[in-house]
Amino acid sequence: MLLIVDDDLAIRTSLIFLLKKEGFSVKGVGSPEETFDVLKSVTPELILLDLNFSIETSGEEGMQLLKRIKKFNAAIPVILITGWGTIDLAVNGMKDGATDFITKPWQNDYLIQSVRTILNLSQQTPQSANRKKLEQQYHFENIVGQDPKLLEILETVGRVASTDAPVLITGESGTGKELIAEAIHSNSKRKGRPFVKVNLGGISSTLFESELFGHVRGAFTDAKSDRIGRFEMAHKGSIFLDEIGELDLSSQVKLLRVLQERTFEPLGSSKSRTVDVRVICATNRNLEEMVAQGTFREDLYYRINLITVKLPALRERPDDIPLLSEFFVNNLKTIYQRPNLQLNASAYKWLRTLPLQGNIRQLKNLVERTVLLSANDTLEIADFQKNMSTSTSAMSQKGIPEVGSITLEEMEYQMIAKAMQFHQNKVSKVARSLGITRFALYRRLEKYGISYDLEEV
Repeated sequence: MLLIVDDDLAIRTSLIFLLKKEGFSVKGVGSPEETFDVLKSVTPELILLDLNFSIETSGEEGMQLLKRIKKFNAAIPVILITGWGTIDLAVNGMKDGATDFITKPWQNDYLIQSVRTILNLSQQTPQSANRKKLEQQYHFENIVGQDPKLLEILETVGRVASTDAPVLITGESGTGKELIAEAIHSNSKRKGRPFVKVNLGGISSTLFESELFGHVRGAFTDAKSDRIGRFEMAHKGSIFLDEIGELDLSSQVKLLRVLQERTFEPLGSSKSRTVDVRVICATNRNLEEMVAQGTFREDLYYRINLITVKLPALRERPDDIPLLSEFFVNNLKTIYQRPNLQLNASAYKWLRTLPLQGNIRQLKNLVERTVLLSANDTLEIADFQKNMSTSTSAMSQKGIPEVGSITLEEMEYQMIAKAMQFHQNKVSKVARSLGITRFALYRRLEKYGISYDLEEV
């Protein structure tokens, strides 16, 4: 049974009718007192709680009722219903134990989707993770490993994939966040629909709206034709927002709107469009710290992380290093037509001892580089050591990343960002210090979404 708590009879009746039409058993009450009369006799599967009662519009009465409900039975999931202007209050409600929040006026499809998602999650119970059992239930072909931490993550991924819950994937660079996002989509009900990947770190703030929401002809100087955005491309499917921690605050507001209302307007258009997408986000940054520092919106943070999946660094699952190495070698046999390619036992053991700060990406680069540069089909420790840069240790001592631990683009981004900070965003000085023209720097600033003050150029 679902319990609706709202003093407005019209809203209460509307929600009861909507949910009963979808096959749910529903009861409605109009006050905190009636709420607890129900709770004393029956335990609802979920409560939809409006934050405002009677003429009181601050939301405090609803917040107090939420706290009472959670104190009475913390296991009951609660969805808050609030106006756009009181989202800050809803975010506080999430801290107090609410599972989700929906803004008025709501979209029926989105509200039903949220209810079903939360009910599915609350009814599922974690099971002991076993690789063979997981393979029988789900599709994890491209994810290699048997470490207990990884298996626990895969079990979670399998359980949440069938819902429409937004998922936030965190972890260091190179830990396989994109593979996990793909696994969530491929094990979901949307698997036959589009899976659209967006690297938010590579989109400048000036191009953000056009890239994500599209534009109409004439929206700006170079807009010679209509273009659909990434959200519209992902309609009925999933959208993967990688490096979400790189978004500036103004872009975060625009993203929150479409995640909250499931509607958007293409740049240059006043006509709203509705979109149905499952949102999966990833970052290697600490969003909680960013929220505390005021560089990431708290309401957006709570909107994207109903489920959080934290991937362990490869050094935390060393027993998987030999398995991954073998997986890469087997792939390279076909790519480079070397059917006898293999690693000897000592090489596997040696690879297991490497720090691998670049995680899986660094291991893959190291194995592939060694295969390319070695004439031997049986790779030994000496082959890897010979093909590792002789200056690696010196580079590490100077604070320069080890070969394979970072891409050229990532290094370029870090160098430009540091130069901009050092020269206080004075573009001319930054360009001279990097040995490139101002116009070349402008292109890179746009590419990496690094903001600069036009008055300081």
